[in-house]
Amino acid sequence: MKFKKLSIKKSSELISNIENFTSFLDTLKQLIRVPSVIGYEHSFFLYLKRELDELGIKTFYYDGILVSQGSEPNDGMLSAHIDRHGLVCTGPNEFQFAAFQSKNRTDLKGNSVSEQTYQTIASRFINQQVQAYEPWSGSYLGIGQINEVYMNEQINNLMFKIDGLEHLLPGTPVAFVDKLNIDEELISAQLDNVISAAIIIYLYKSGYQGTAFFTAQEEAGRSWRFVYDWFKKNELTTSELLVLDTSPYSTRNEAELQDVVLRNRDANARFKSPLLKILKNFCHKNNINFSCKDSYIQEKNKILSEQNLPLLSLGSTELGRIVKESKGSIQGTTLQIPTTGYHTVEETASVRSVKSVLYILKNILIKDESE
Repeated sequence: MKFKKLSIKKSSELISNIENFTSFLDTLKQLIRVPSVIGYEHSFFLYLKRELDELGIKTFYYDGILVSQGSEPNDGMLSAHIDRHGLVCTGPNEFQFAAFQSKNRTDLKGNSVSEQTYQTIASRFINQQVQAYEPWSGSYLGIGQINEVYMNEQINNLMFKIDGLEHLLPGTPVAFVDKLNIDEELISAQLDNVISAAIIIYLYKSGYQGTAFFTAQEEAGRSWRFVYDWFKKNELTTSELLVLDTSPYSTRNEAELQDVVLRNRDANARFKSPLLKILKNFCHKNNINFSCKDSYIQEKNKILSEQNLPLLSLGSTELGRIVKESKGSIQGTTLQIPTTGYHTVEETASVRSVKSVLYILKNILIKDESE
């Protein structure tokens, strides 16, 4: 892949003043308002499809995945999951965390960050406003407020009581009421992983003509299946699948140590892609701070081990499962935005990090017609 010739000083200035960033934020604001609870993403898929169709991008909607292709589908392969955490009605005024319903646990192996953290964040949902919607059309079905959250050990899931949604029938999705907040150099909302969908739309608007996958049910460990099946059906392989996501940190101080997060591996597989070296080299040359999440976790585990505390998982990612199940015939790497407040409507990222990801992707993926 060909890079633009930019000095460190100039690249830093461009990151700060990235073109059409206000337009990107406008897109993100709109997408955040469209609910997409895991397992009930249909209405969000249709919203994305319309946005891409209007840009003249070809779209193909399959079960669990929306595939978009520009005029040069081989000029890049991006992937981003579009499901977000939320609730589902399972009985009379009974609501469960959708990702961890028993029917969704078949693909969860216990090694994902979500599984290891969802119990610890239960108290954050008290007094949270939620909205119910019809799963196919996305039609609004009412608003309520969470007044109780508790762990049901028998079914190993969080249970919720909600004021105002007692009339709902089982199988109705309930999303967290959310909007984008901008506070100086930080943005916050339930960013995981609607922000990656907004990034891909921004790239298409900026001239990207490659392929992108928008996947469902990542939070239940299933999204990899939809991507892998697409490759198998089309008898294709790649070594350059680039998966976009957010990456959680405990504090803003930890998150601010890097602009972007890369990975050498996850709990499932090692990533062996030329893209990883390209990303590292580009960050070095353009003064973009990065860290590798697997190295960060390994260092933290050394400290935890010395203190006889439970170790952290390397995390289970969409890409790791694809690499493992394809026996390495499909390879790639990840590019993530460091955030805090993971899986809540206060998930926070720095503007610098978001602009850095946009800058990296525009320079790596979009041809410069002037050259």
